[in-house]
Parts: sequence; structure tokens; C-alpha cells
Amino acid sequence: MMKYLSAPWRWEFISNLKKDNSCVFCQALTKEDHDSLVCFRGNNFLVILNKYPYSTGHLLIAPNAHIAAPEDMTPADLLEMWQLTNRSLTILKESFHPDGFNIGMNIGKAAGAGVKDHFHQHIVPRWQGDANFMAVVGDTKLLSYDLETVFSTIRSAFAK
Repeated sequence: MMKYLSAPWRWEFISNLKKDNSCVFCQALTKEDHDSLVCFRGNNFLVILNKYPYSTGHLLIAPNAHIAAPEDMTPADLLEMWQLTNRSLTILKESFHPDGFNIGMNIGKAAGAGVKDHFHQHIVPRWQGDANFMAVVGDTKLLSYDLETVFSTIRSAFAK
């Protein structure tokens, strides 16, 4: 028999899927950091906490400009992206002690990109055994920390 686990925090996301086609990263640039979960604003990139993460501390690094692919950026811009990636890795290691990371991009709809025409890099902390039966059998993911605690921890670390 199918069991259900209530996830009321997903309602905002689900109810706005068809109503709002604007870019989440472009919106984040115009909102307060806390409201958009922006952990850090660089010169040309921002680091934002994924509101619907694959795991605790799932960060996204996106350019401030609405650009579809990394090859459309300058080498200097991409250097900033990789510097922010390295800084994010250090912060996540010190704050949450993951056993590893998945880092990558989904560019284009066929590749699974959920944000059209605004490329971004995922940094997903991973722990031994984090892909347990809940995700495989129950189609449910467990997060060890609440989003507000994760946001505050990462944002404070970037501020240092």
C-alpha cells in the first residue's frame, strides 16, 4: 500500500510552475538575499542555495547575466565561477563534513536543464549512504538540516 509523506513546503513551487516563467536567477538578483537564498554575490556570479535540493547544502553558481552556456562567457568570468566553486567546497566541507561532491551543469532542455537559457553549476554535497531506500523505493528524499539553518550557515561562512 502506498504511503504518503507530507511535504507542504513544495506547494509554493508546484503552484507557481505554470504561472511564472521568469528566470529564478534573474529574479534573485532583484530580491533580498534572504528571500532568494543568495549566499554570496560576486562580481559576475552569485552563489545561491537550491530551494529544492538533492541534498543538504546543494548550491548553485550562476552568472548575473542571463547567459545560456559557459562558452558565451569570457575566461576571466569563468575563473570567478571556479573560484566561487572552490570557496563553496571549502565552506561546505567545514560546515557540513560531506564525504564527497557531485559538481556539474545541465545545459539545454535535453540535458535536463530546469532553468531555460541561464546556465548554472550545481555543487551537491554527498554522504556515504545518502542514496538510501527512501529515495529509491519511496520517491522521497530526507534532508538532515532545515533550509534556514543551511542558508544561515553558508551565508555566514561567505561573509568571513
